Amino acid sequence: MTSSAAPTAERVIPEVSLDQARPLSDLPGPDPWPLVGNALQINLNQMHLDLERWARQYGPMVHTRFGREDVLVLSDHALINRLLRERPERFRRPTRMYEVIRGMGIADGVFTAEGDRWAKQRRMVMASFAPGQVKAYFPRLLQVAERLKQRWVPSAQAGQPLDMQDELMRFTVDVIAGLAFGIDVDTVSKDDDIIQQHLNVVMPTIWRRTQSLVPYWKLFKLPRDRAMERSVAEVNKAIAGFMAEARVRLQDPARRAAPQNLLEAMLVAADEPGSGMRDEDVVGNVFTMLIAGEDTTATSLTWMLYLLSRQSQALAKLVAEVDAVLPADLHSWTAADMDKLDYLEACIHESMRIRPVGPLNVVEPIEDTVIEGYRVPKLTSVLLLTRTDGMKPEHFPAPEAFKPERWLPEAGPELAPDHPKRMLMPFGGGQRICPGRYLAILEIKLVAAMMLRHFKLASIDTPDGGEVREHMAMAMTPVGLSMRLQAR
Repeated sequence: MTSSAAPTAERVIPEVSLDQARPLSDLPGPDPWPLVGNALQINLNQMHLDLERWARQYGPMVHTRFGREDVLVLSDHALINRLLRERPERFRRPTRMYEVIRGMGIADGVFTAEGDRWAKQRRMVMASFAPGQVKAYFPRLLQVAERLKQRWVPSAQAGQPLDMQDELMRFTVDVIAGLAFGIDVDTVSKDDDIIQQHLNVVMPTIWRRTQSLVPYWKLFKLPRDRAMERSVAEVNKAIAGFMAEARVRLQDPARRAAPQNLLEAMLVAADEPGSGMRDEDVVGNVFTMLIAGEDTTATSLTWMLYLLSRQSQALAKLVAEVDAVLPADLHSWTAADMDKLDYLEACIHESMRIRPVGPLNVVEPIEDTVIEGYRVPKLTSVLLLTRTDGMKPEHFPAPEAFKPERWLPEAGPELAPDHPKRMLMPFGGGQRICPGRYLAILEIKLVAAMMLRHFKLASIDTPDGGEVREHMAMAMTPVGLSMRLQAR
């Protein structure tokens, strides 16, 4: 470890050229081991916690080595926001992630696409997930929420525990399949071999392979690798079915002139001469939306409910708001009603501050660049810790406390800084900000409101009765949470 101090958020770093910039090795960081660097000093499934610990120890810019590769770790929120805004011109997603995803048999989609292909796909995806489009789909969201309510009634009557992550992912899979692809997969009502189970295999594999020092799977396959291949094949088979059904619908000239979901819009665009869109691009985007739509939203909702279960006053205040705003009849709810749930939205933001689904983001510079006076070579991994500043008392007094009031308009400096949302980056930032962010917030509001309006949250428990563990595998998920509901 070097003795040089890392720059702080308060320092003004003058612009310097590449020739004048200091090497990353001048930054402080943990001492590397021979050959492997710092890679074996990290628990892969808790990588974000190890990196956050290093950020607290060494400062907002930390130099590490994974094998022979230099890695820069950043935790200052202002600097992270700047780098996210500089995508896609100066920074991009990691090339290793792209190679891993393609190697798994997953076609390129808007998540991994770059350049002109990304721009063309991005426009369609953004239009499909615009607030107006999502609000028009709200009656369908209510139908899925009603299914979930009916699924929970027997368990509430019997006092049986429910696997939180599994139950909430059923809702999010149905929503994204319906909104984006016009398909009613109805995972809420099924317990057999469903698409959700295959999707749950894919994300951990992407995470393991992008962080692996040795790409062993190119030489031999472990049982988990063969299981992943079967899951990818099943999901691709399901996507082929989605596309075939959509093409049948698009035989109607009126439907082709006005596509009614993302899949139809992509197919119409791909059929246009010179569009640059291929069927492979359509497949990649369907796969991307299924993965992104089912995991992150359900996990955000799980974390929020867990935190509320530990804060009885906030939970009681939220129940009171839901009862005051929403009638008992779920079918009469509107998207405008969801906009009135201010305290619920504050709970969402506070949960995302304390337990963000994405506490770790990764970018890499497209060309050699300078960050705060340090030379960062082309394609160097830059790890962005998005939770660190939000858990500092100078930004959020009593940062460990769950206080949704921080996010209400009347919040004073004793609860939050002047611009608290600048500290949060739950959906990324810049041009590559998550296109489904409005849908995600709406889903969280709807399911939480449905649960609290029709059930009492009796308990949320961990497997051992202790504090919940954070597990990192692309998204940060809670380990083994179960909930018990009671009918109201």
